[in-house]
Amino acid sequence: MSYLDNILFFIILSIGIGYFAMNVKKIIRNIKLGKDVNRSDNPSERWKNMAMIALGQSKMVKRPVAGILHIIVYLGFVIINLEVLEIIIDGLFGTHRVFAFLGVFYDILIGSFEVLALLVLVAVITFLVRRNIIKLKRFIHSDLKGWPKSDANYILYFEIVLMSLFLILNASDLWLQSMGVHHYTQAGSFPISQYISPIFNGMSEGSVIIIERAAWWLHICGILVFLNYLYFSKHLHILLAFPNTYFADLNPLGQFDNLESVTKEVKLMMDPNADPFAAPAPDADAVPGKFGASDVQDLNWVQLLNAYTCTECGRCTSSCPANQTGKKLSPRKIMMDTRDRLVEVGNNIDLNKGIFVDDGKALLNDYITPEELWACTSCNACVEECPVNISPLSIIMDMRRYLVMEQSAAPMSLNAMMTNIENNSAPWQYSQQDRLNWKNE
Repeated sequence: MSYLDNILFFIILSIGIGYFAMNVKKIIRNIKLGKDVNRSDNPSERWKNMAMIALGQSKMVKRPVAGILHIIVYLGFVIINLEVLEIIIDGLFGTHRVFAFLGVFYDILIGSFEVLALLVLVAVITFLVRRNIIKLKRFIHSDLKGWPKSDANYILYFEIVLMSLFLILNASDLWLQSMGVHHYTQAGSFPISQYISPIFNGMSEGSVIIIERAAWWLHICGILVFLNYLYFSKHLHILLAFPNTYFADLNPLGQFDNLESVTKEVKLMMDPNADPFAAPAPDADAVPGKFGASDVQDLNWVQLLNAYTCTECGRCTSSCPANQTGKKLSPRKIMMDTRDRLVEVGNNIDLNKGIFVDDGKALLNDYITPEELWACTSCNACVEECPVNISPLSIIMDMRRYLVMEQSAAPMSLNAMMTNIENNSAPWQYSQQDRLNWKNE
């Protein structure tokens, strides 16, 4: 390989990694738009969650077919891409199979990569069939019309192309090794590509070198394109599943947080010795805190991390009792809408040189309707089903809290119940003297 090839490779690698780093900075900036929340407690439990759920895929296999296929693709993505290190070194320094000195261990590595590549191809083709031919219900839901449906297919096509290029690269390399061509070090075990290699019989040495080089360049460039496509894709969960499972809420399902400002007021009301005038005077210039959430900036940063991590697999929606009975609520849509609004806010900040300019939009009403929010039964089925510990319910409850406490916009039946509790200390419209009459029936 000439120095020109090395320089070109360095430029392409720098552009690919630089663009990826720039987009990662945007994601971190957008996540930090959320309110602060402390998730540093119980680190041992958090590391365990990350190891079992993100790395070990323990929640994926609750649905065995999809779970096992996903594990194959996941392992293939992680393990086969270990070879990228060798490709980068070869590209920068003009070497060829620089790790060949590992001998038998190298043979085992390359052989296992090939077997995994074949398994990934089988798994990905199965996923395409499930989505586009069998059309499983959760993959043809209205949530996935347009870009989300195309995005899911694009990533599968990416995988097919990358795995095919990998096998073609090895097959042509094996042929060149067997012909004793200069620079092609004899190394590696090729249990799959050895059956592809005979197609090069009868070709000239130069033609096969061109095919091998083309496959090599397309493979590494494809990986860099895939890396940068993640920013625009639901497949960002490949990276974010790890922090998302680490920072997930460890409280029991169904336990909600209390608003600190409300808690203080209640304590003052309940404490007969409390002096409300002893509290420090409020800052006249301070913006009063909002009860609940109407836009993404009102959510906490873990909820925004959840939105970016959503895999759009639809397990949450397929398990949601409200959705199953025909209600508009879809937990998957809640997460997708939150991410879409967060991206919109981030783009607004980019266009206005780091400052958010009010665009007259909000997550509530423009993306998520009150009808969707009030359809939720708060059963936690979506939280339990999510393979990466996302909590759509926490966003739903914060937005409900805003509707009730900021807009007094609860459904009529709920307002009647709360009025009864306030006046009668019970959900029913009976006087306090008649509250226990039911025991005589």
